[in-house]
Amino acid sequence: MRRKHFEVGETAVTIVADDEYLEAAQESIFRSREIVQEFIRGDPFFQTTLEPYPCPADAPPLIARMCSAARKAQVGPMAAVAGAIAERAVLDMQAAGATQAVVDNGGDIALLLDRETTVGLYAGEQVKGIGFLCPPREGVFGICTSSATIGPSISFGVSDAATVLAADVTLADACATRLGNLLTSDRDEAMRSALDNVCSIPGIEGALAVVGGKVAMKGWLPKLARVSVPAGRVAKIELPSTPP
Repeated sequence: MRRKHFEVGETAVTIVADDEYLEAAQESIFRSREIVQEFIRGDPFFQTTLEPYPCPADAPPLIARMCSAARKAQVGPMAAVAGAIAERAVLDMQAAGATQAVVDNGGDIALLLDRETTVGLYAGEQVKGIGFLCPPREGVFGICTSSATIGPSISFGVSDAATVLAADVTLADACATRLGNLLTSDRDEAMRSALDNVCSIPGIEGALAVVGGKVAMKGWLPKLARVSVPAGRVAKIELPSTPP
């Protein structure tokens, strides 16, 4: 397996796969970016709205997938863009024959696993060294994280990490934003209410919240493990000035 990191615009991506599939993933990411950019050129409101967007019947499948996830999570469609792009890249590697492939798009991770794999979670300095020990499973799935204190995510909450797991990576991304918005306090009842809300959305398997030094979880999540997350592997991207 090989790890490849590249950045284009405000997209910072790490791909982990066999050499023969890396090009398919990179080409997929560039295609997806162009689809999103072209759609925004036709309607700039798609990029700026923080509410669900009414999807045109003739929208490209990637855009329709983002709109569907945003509607379920009650957020804007761009809240799902990183997960949608990562998901499409892993699906394209799978179509090319890959059985083990990971795409981390700024903390929104799409995975196809045929062996146990550890995924580190970066939640700032107060909660360090934790991650998920992910078993192999059928199909592509997503572990997506939003944060009010780390990175450029737009969030109305105070979370250090709002992490959601789902088979639908695009939905996981949108719901991570929703979870982050709902985490407005580190009070037990506030964290419990936020997790209950997100985990009630059909398709969501589990969620984890980190606020300050407190960690809360609900639903099904992979086993927590002690992991080391090297500083160089934490995605660092600038606030967007152009479409992702």
